[in-house]
Amino acid sequence: MKKLLFIALTAIFSSGAAAAQSTSNSLQMREISGQNYTTFKVSDKVTMYAVTFRNQYKMGVAGHLFIPNNMDRKTKNPAIIVGHPMGAVKEQSADVYASNMADRGFITLAIDLSFWGESEGGPRNAVLPDVYAEDFSAAVDFLGTRLFVDRNNIGVIGVCGSGSFVISAAKIDPRMKAVATVSMYDMGSANRDALNHSQTLEQRKQVIAEAAEQRYAEFTGGETKYTGGTVLKLEANPHPIQREFFDFYRTPRGEYTPKGASKETTTKPTLSSNTKFMNFYPFNDIETISPRPLLFITGDQAHSKEFSEDAYKIAAMPKELVYVKGAGHVDLYDKTDLIPFDKLETFFKTHLK
Repeated sequence: MKKLLFIALTAIFSSGAAAAQSTSNSLQMREISGQNYTTFKVSDKVTMYAVTFRNQYKMGVAGHLFIPNNMDRKTKNPAIIVGHPMGAVKEQSADVYASNMADRGFITLAIDLSFWGESEGGPRNAVLPDVYAEDFSAAVDFLGTRLFVDRNNIGVIGVCGSGSFVISAAKIDPRMKAVATVSMYDMGSANRDALNHSQTLEQRKQVIAEAAEQRYAEFTGGETKYTGGTVLKLEANPHPIQREFFDFYRTPRGEYTPKGASKETTTKPTLSSNTKFMNFYPFNDIETISPRPLLFITGDQAHSKEFSEDAYKIAAMPKELVYVKGAGHVDLYDKTDLIPFDKLETFFKTHLK
């Protein structure tokens, strides 16, 4: 049981982390090409920008902004923010959603969460879910102050762990007018209880004790230790969940190591900070998001579908739970033939007007 817990939790903390980016107090926005990226595609109907802005704690947040070429920038237009899987970076999955939704007429912004990718924050790979949620509010600040964005029509999409972060953010930020999650992980429950509530209280206490002891080592200048993550090499007969994540994060399909990062640690949060998730309860008060709509998307074969089902049960109307037939958890990171973009387009065009 403990081995299964380790495999499940290690798999979800997938690729990210880079050296902190220094930003000035002013916003930065420059046009870039998507041709150099292999984990997502940008059509010639969309212009892509690298942007940086600060969250409420003056930490620089990096993002990719996508704007349809036929959009009138002299008018106010709806926009969507997209968050990457826990431990990943914007180039992994979030940009897939952002670029495809831009093709469908939306301004979109894929962000790196603080401590990961090109966003600021140290130590690298630190876990701080309140700041993760704050990054989405900061993205609303950024978009809502653009002359071409309608600040009253901004939505969010959270993939995997970001699904729980956008819910946490939306509960206290009514500017997020429509919320969609895909292959959501409740990062609090996943760490407290593991999949299918398979972790015992004693096992949880052991994890907490190990992390607390590691704080002494780091406080006195010792080596930083990491936990979870996607393995660099598969052993014989790997667990199916482990293989599922390996096939994305450790193959050309989804592998991406940001400049300044190390492949050996890109998938792994720090051991001493990961227990912050034990105090993370994103579904508490989820009903207060109503009457803003919630859309939960999960694969009917996904090992994580329990989290979308749990959230759907306690959320208030309007809400919808969509199962993608034949899809596993990671399938919905990047497989555009399975991702229900038509459903997402209808959802946001209905609720962002």
